[in-house]
Amino acid sequence: MTAAFAQEKVRVEPNVIFGMYSGLALLMDVHHPATPNGYGVVYISGSGFHAPQSHGAEPLKQSSQARLYAGRLAAAGYTVFSICHRAAPRFRYPAAVEDAQCAVRFVRHNAARFGIRADRIAAVGGSSGGHLVLMLAVLDGKGDPQAPDPADRQSAKVQCVVARAAPSDLRAMARGGGGGAVASFLGMLPPGDKDGETVEQRTYREASGITHVSPDDSPVLLMHGDADPVVPYEQSEMMERAFRGAAVPVKLLRIPGGGHGATFAGAKDPPDYMGEMIRWLDTHLGRQ
Repeated sequence: MTAAFAQEKVRVEPNVIFGMYSGLALLMDVHHPATPNGYGVVYISGSGFHAPQSHGAEPLKQSSQARLYAGRLAAAGYTVFSICHRAAPRFRYPAAVEDAQCAVRFVRHNAARFGIRADRIAAVGGSSGGHLVLMLAVLDGKGDPQAPDPADRQSAKVQCVVARAAPSDLRAMARGGGGGAVASFLGMLPPGDKDGETVEQRTYREASGITHVSPDDSPVLLMHGDADPVVPYEQSEMMERAFRGAAVPVKLLRIPGGGHGATFAGAKDPPDYMGEMIRWLDTHLGRQ
């Protein structure tokens, strides 16, 4: 079966509730492949950490990024869970991280329902979504064994990650072109060089994936355009060095001339980044 034909046969189960916040539903769309391989991928689109305020705004789970990447993943047999999460300016950090973890716990708890293995779940995301999937890779993610909801007792740790153009050091990001979005997401301006141990210092450090790198982190494929004007390529270079220093399996796929966005606009003779994504998942979820 060709990838194109398999993609046509994907069945989308819309608006599955994976959590609640103050009476509001957190939603995901589940992309069921024609020929499932038994593995799940939580997908998080990029949004600059923000969401429109209007009632008629397009849900994050249905963005053009989600359609593009979920289609390719489902064509390769992966069951894809494309999520919405709380976002700025209405919600600040750590709301989005909590929602990403909630989604993984829900998927893991309901693995049999979705026909996937609970111990083989990956996460893929780009830009601010890349930041969130990196956090899923590096945070401990332990569930609460006393939680009344059995899903909350599950681990939020994923088995591998693919992060496109992901901010990894939010303090460095806030001092560059993405400063306004990061400050809005965190609800505070970045700390200065001479600041002591302040709330700002702690929050920017805690919210940055690079701070939490340790040897038990999930394998990570980083994909980044070296001409990205929004999230500097150096963000992925720093993260690669940190993972290598901790002996975590990592690969940085450089996209020459690639800008920001799901397709690396402006790239010159780009590598097969979609194929690299699938190969990474196949390898680290155990198909090979």
